[in-house]
Amino acid sequence: MPRPSSYPGRAAKARADAWRAARRARREVLVLGPLLVAVLVVYERRHQIAPGFERYVRYGTVLALLLLGWGLARDLGRAVGPQLLRRLDPSTAGSVGFLIRLVALLVAIVVALRIAGVHQSDLAVGGVFTAVVVGLAAQQTLGNLFAGMVLLSARPFRVGERVRFQAGNLAGTTEGIVESLGLMYITLSQGGDVVYLPNSAALSAAVQPLREPAGVDFTARLRPGVRTADVQRLLELLVDVPTRHAPVIRLESVDDEEVVVRIQATPVDADDGWRLADQVLAAIDRVVGEDITLEHVIGERTAPADRLGRPGADGPGDGDGDGPPPG
Repeated sequence: MPRPSSYPGRAAKARADAWRAARRARREVLVLGPLLVAVLVVYERRHQIAPGFERYVRYGTVLALLLLGWGLARDLGRAVGPQLLRRLDPSTAGSVGFLIRLVALLVAIVVALRIAGVHQSDLAVGGVFTAVVVGLAAQQTLGNLFAGMVLLSARPFRVGERVRFQAGNLAGTTEGIVESLGLMYITLSQGGDVVYLPNSAALSAAVQPLREPAGVDFTARLRPGVRTADVQRLLELLVDVPTRHAPVIRLESVDDEEVVVRIQATPVDADDGWRLADQVLAAIDRVVGEDITLEHVIGERTAPADRLGRPGADGPGDGDGDGPPPG
């Protein structure tokens, strides 16, 4: 569905909150970083600092590494938040920040396990087994995740651009306006509909950025008593240029002397913009310049040929236009 009108405000608030959190996180990193280094130095010199208590120093180091590593991972994700928001939308930036925190925390856990006495061979075997199980269970998920990282780094298209994807696994082509680039899906807007395209499908598809055509958007002043529903149906009948959606007419104001409406339409092909504007203007001129209603236009389109263009069609006669036939 289209983004609500408050989306720009929410995005600005998210960026402001990210800047405040980043400043606080950077100060905490300046504290936690040296503390983490100090813990590792104490562990390396445990024989000189606390002889006979190496076992307790080892346990304390593991606990301190887990606590400090968790705090440092959290602050690292927050510290890079503003830089991520410059290139990504808030939801995607939050996902990338979560990945940064997760990787930093995993590094801290591996170091803590190594200090706890878990051998490298055990870590390697456990890591391989876990990777195989997770890889088989979440093959599609991991594929979308890595494809999302590639798309975020390569940037073949940007948020707000109209893009056409073409691939066999898409059953032809998929076209829409890019609303967000996530780690799992790309959100495309197609008028009032939303399409979630998997990142792996987008990465394997041919990408064609499209030029967004300029739409017709103007106001018209009509006679009192003209119904906007009739004008909209007249536009649908008289405009034959392919449009992304039916021409939309909205009521702006009404008084005793005139009715002001706003008319909007967007062509499918950008080169048809001038034709669309001409046809909409011609339709409105008919409404403004004549006492025309919807029934007039429908009658013209369904009238027999001899009433539309054959001589003598303006009255009863013998077909030569000279008058009534002889009795």
